[in-house]
Formats: sequence, C-alpha cells, structure tokens
Amino acid sequence: MSSIHKGQAKENNLILYVDDPDELDWDIEVDTLIIGAGGCGLTAALAAAEMGSEVFVLEKEKSAGGNTSLSQAMVPAAGTDMQKTAGVKDSPELMATDILKKNKHGSDPELTLHISKRSASLVEWLRSTMNIDFNLVSDFLYPGHSVHRIHTNSTCKGEQLVNELLKATERFESISISYNTPATRLIARGSDSSVLGAEVSIEGFGKNLARAKKIIFALNGFGANRDMLKQYIPEMLEATYFGHEGNTGEGIRWGEALGAELACMGAYQAHGSVAHPHGTLLTWAAVSLGGYQVNLDGRRFVNEYHGYSEHALSVLDQKENVAVEVFDERIYQTISGYEDFQVCVEMGAIKKFENINSLAHAFNLPENILLDTHARFQKAARGKSTDPLGRTEFGGPLKPPYYGVKVTGALFHTQGGLKVDKHARVLHENGHPIPNLYAGGGTAAGFSGHKGPAGYLSANGLMAALILGKLAGEHAASSIQKNDS
Repeated sequence: MSSIHKGQAKENNLILYVDDPDELDWDIEVDTLIIGAGGCGLTAALAAAEMGSEVFVLEKEKSAGGNTSLSQAMVPAAGTDMQKTAGVKDSPELMATDILKKNKHGSDPELTLHISKRSASLVEWLRSTMNIDFNLVSDFLYPGHSVHRIHTNSTCKGEQLVNELLKATERFESISISYNTPATRLIARGSDSSVLGAEVSIEGFGKNLARAKKIIFALNGFGANRDMLKQYIPEMLEATYFGHEGNTGEGIRWGEALGAELACMGAYQAHGSVAHPHGTLLTWAAVSLGGYQVNLDGRRFVNEYHGYSEHALSVLDQKENVAVEVFDERIYQTISGYEDFQVCVEMGAIKKFENINSLAHAFNLPENILLDTHARFQKAARGKSTDPLGRTEFGGPLKPPYYGVKVTGALFHTQGGLKVDKHARVLHENGHPIPNLYAGGGTAAGFSGHKGPAGYLSANGLMAALILGKLAGEHAASSIQKNDS
C-alpha cells in the first residue's frame, strides 16, 4: 500500500499533481488503465488487449455492466453483413444524416460520420471475433432511422451483452478486472496535465497508486448525481431515474478539472413508456407497431411516433405525470419475447380487455371520451382520415382484445460530457488532446444535440459507448507500441 508520494505534490479532491512520476511509490504499473467495466470499458479492454496491451479495468461496483446491463443491447450499425443478407440498403452517410437530423445538427458532423463509418466494423468484430450475439431487428422500424439498422441479441437484454463481453475478456491473460475498486483521484503531471494514473481504493488493500501509459474513462454520465442534474438538467430533477445508481459523473468532473472542454451537458435520453408504479420498462415497440397513449382524461396528447426520448416530457406534462398505453393482441404477440416486456407481464402491469369500455373502467378513464379517441385513432389507422396530431405510421387498426398499461416518463442517462476527437482522445478547452487520456461511455459527449431529450436517436447511447470504447482501446494500444518501439 502506497505512502502516496516521496517528494512534493500538489493535491486536491479530484487531481493529484506531481512534477515527476518517480516522486510516487507506485503500487501497480500497467499499459492501459480503464475506469469503468460497462459496455464501453469492456469493449476498450478487448480492443487494447487484442493489440497486445496489458489492461487493468477498475469497477467501483460489485459487478460489471452499469447502464449497459440495463439496456436492450441495441446498437445501430450501417452496412453490416446482416443488413446485406436481409436486403437492407444502408450506408454510413445515411446513418450520419439520420443522427444529425434528429439532433438538429447538434453534434460535430465529421465525428458523427466517423462514428457511423465505424459502426458496421464494430458489430462485425464483436460478432465474429469476440463471439457476441447480434441479430438485425427487422420486425419494426425505430423512430428516426431511415432503414432497419438496429442490432441486438436474442434476448434484447443488456445483461446478456455484458456477460458475453466478460466471457470474451477471459480469453486474454493481459486483461485484469477489479471490482469494488473505485478510482478516487487522478494523478497528473503538473507541467502539462498529462495523465499518469489514478489513486484507487482496492477492497482489502486500501488506497493504491496505479500508473498507466494510457487512461480510458469508461464511466457513464451523471444521472444519479442530483447536484449535476440541478446544474445541467433541472427539468428532470424530480423525474424517475431509470439508469444505474453508479452514474455519478466523476469522470466528467475529473476531465473538467484537467481543463477538458465540456459539450452538450443539457442533453439526455429519457423514455416515455415506463410502467407505473412498477418501474419496469415497457418496450417502445408497443407504440412503434401501432399502439397509442391517452392521458387520464382519455385523450391522446401528442403524435406518439415522434420518439420515445422526447415523449417522456410529453407524459410528464400530463395529469399525475402518467398516461395509459393501449395496444392489441398482434402487438402483444410480436413483443412477447422481449425480456423487459415479460417482466411487465409478470409484475401485473399489463391488463387485458375484451373491449375499450372495460379498459376505460379499469383505468378510471372517461368512457365516452376514450371511445371517441379510439374511434378517431382507428379511422386514421385505416387511412380514412388524417390524424389530428400528425401521426402517419400506424401498422394498421387495432383489434380486440386490447391491452392497457399505465406508464410514466423517466430519465435514462445523460448525454453530455467531455469533448473527444475521432480517436476518443479527450480534448482540452484549447482544442488539443489532453496527453494520455481517452473517454467513452457517458463520460464523453454523445450525439444527441445540445440540450433536452429530443436529439436522442434510438440506441445511439450504446452505439457511442461501444464505438468510442473500441476507438480508445485501439489508439491507446497503438500509441503505446509506437512509443515503446
């Protein structure tokens, strides 16, 4: 256990600055230090280890996963073999156009295109080289995507993805993962803020100093940090938080203390279809396939097809911050294999009814108003009239029996963070990379625009996490090789 330092060092709560790395008694020395063992961190570890780097992954929680484990394991990718087999014509340019259209050109266009160009190779590498289960979702089109490009596993469950990533790491003796091991401070050179390592608290061993040639922030955002929410996203301060409780924003704070540029701090992903009060996610496919929502007055209140993220605010604006989602047997059977949906069924959140009248009574909705709402929706779904709320995608009219579930809006994860370049290197406010430092996951700024939930395109959070993780791991390992040669 280290005595912290031999000579003089400048300390604060976030950064320990030293003039010379040899001033410290290092307990651990490694090529690449990765902070965070979610999808980003595990992908970065695999990419770096594959190129010969010795990797040490720190995870402050008792198990790996973070927000990735809570996700539906969905990754958009353009130009995959699975798309080609299914006859889907896609391109990175079209994918980038969709992202920029959704976020109103709120992300860097060059970086957005670069990420899109790397998306197919990421999915194919994970699938063919690391034996990660991915399949193309082709039974419905997620809002904002021009073509079928969402890829996920057989269970649509992030837990499966995390377990398979962990299994892949076992193939590399050069990867070590330590749980219950939070990084408490960064260690940086005082002259140029180049990152040298981190002070870590290892269970049973106390504080240790870990030295690394490259450091990758693979933490998530700040959804569980109420002070940061109050500062950057006050409108979601009182909303249900549906993300991982470990997302407390320390990676962003460390980067900010080093002078990193922050970007898009007011952007976030939300969801407008979380079963209430059960607190379980009802997949948005229930709406995408033709369902609708009404408020407690029995009226639809917005075009449901605008996107599940911004829809959270629409639901939270309703009486009691809730809505009732209505769909039919066709939709029920289509999504019955989704594990999140199965959980909703098991918890009794979803109710079945032979007619709309019974549904109205069960949820205490005005029967006459709901019957009129349903009739108008059905007419628009049949193409017999124009939907007054502007919806054009229906999947056909609904047929009995019907299903209803009370839902609310929730915050899933923040999208703002440290600005990075095409190699996932963290950029200083002066535009130059901070030496030795990379970021991905929720610590790096995402691709969801500057502010609010509307810029979030379906599944872009995991896309950015995994791709930036791979970019960081590759560049870190390559840079170490060049410097060592």
